[in-house]
Amino acid sequence: MGSAARGNSVTPRSLVLAIETSCDETSVSVVADGTRMLSNVVSSQVEIHARFGGVVPEVASRAHLEMLEAMLEQGLTDAGVSPQDLTAVAATNGPGLIGALLVGVTAAKTLALAWGKPYVGVNHLEGHLFASFLERPNLQVPMITMLVSGGHTSIVHIRDLGDYEVVGRTLDDAAGEAFDKVARYLGLGYPGGPVIDRMAKKFLAEGSGAPVQFPRGMMDDSLDFSFSGMKTAVINYVRKHPETPNDALAAGFQEAVVDVLVTKAMTAVDRYGVTTACLGGGVAANSLLRSEFASACAERGIDSLVPAREFCTDNAAMIAAAAHWRLFHDGPTSLSTGATPALRL
Repeated sequence: MGSAARGNSVTPRSLVLAIETSCDETSVSVVADGTRMLSNVVSSQVEIHARFGGVVPEVASRAHLEMLEAMLEQGLTDAGVSPQDLTAVAATNGPGLIGALLVGVTAAKTLALAWGKPYVGVNHLEGHLFASFLERPNLQVPMITMLVSGGHTSIVHIRDLGDYEVVGRTLDDAAGEAFDKVARYLGLGYPGGPVIDRMAKKFLAEGSGAPVQFPRGMMDDSLDFSFSGMKTAVINYVRKHPETPNDALAAGFQEAVVDVLVTKAMTAVDRYGVTTACLGGGVAANSLLRSEFASACAERGIDSLVPAREFCTDNAAMIAAAAHWRLFHDGPTSLSTGATPALRL
């Protein structure tokens, strides 16, 4: 990790246990030295929330409470460490659902006090930025990272570790949110992103027709995004052409969203003159986005990283990686610091 930050050639030693409960995944991880993952236990609530067509905050909080104790035990066991071995205990303290966040923050603070370890609160979005370093500790900064999830879509200029500038963000729906809304309208179920991805791949592989062409939103010099109009375009098209197969709609909508995302990311790469670009967030698991992003970076001759899918969706390993850096640069977080649902990067 240290080699990524300019002028910092020594990586401090640490063993961090982290908890992630910001939304609908419960996760516990132990990471050594900010880059070496010893365990990463994740429990998804997708099946629980699917019946409601989306995440229900109170249900999510209760599920975290029910799962966390067993997952803490498994995280330590899988890592082969005891509480006495730990350097610190960390948790996501925002952004996210307030009830869900409080489950993880409260647990982490309690364990830190009981075990006599420092507590580190971590910004969930910074965790996604650090996910790339779990795979490639020597990634060079400055870089551009595009964070794409159900709740966030932004382009971040990472000038150095801990030194971030959000240079583009969505003005309405996040990309993942747009996927979910379109899938819900088409009756495809929840979560929408994976369903649309699978349908689009099958449709294109079969060669049974052409994807519906949808307009691209805000394709100008701005690095900001707007996906609500693209969602509305799908709805209007279906009303005018109700006979159109869902798979043709899914493929067309996915192509439009990915086109916007990749175009904006490459505009940021060119504008800021960086030689490294990364993806992050749950939507980074989308197969078309992964391939198109990698191809666009290759065309420019720049280094790129599309994290493994386990590091795209919410996980505690990325929180532990960020906590390692924060601990040695900012020190422990005060136990009086609470959870902040609208925390910004």
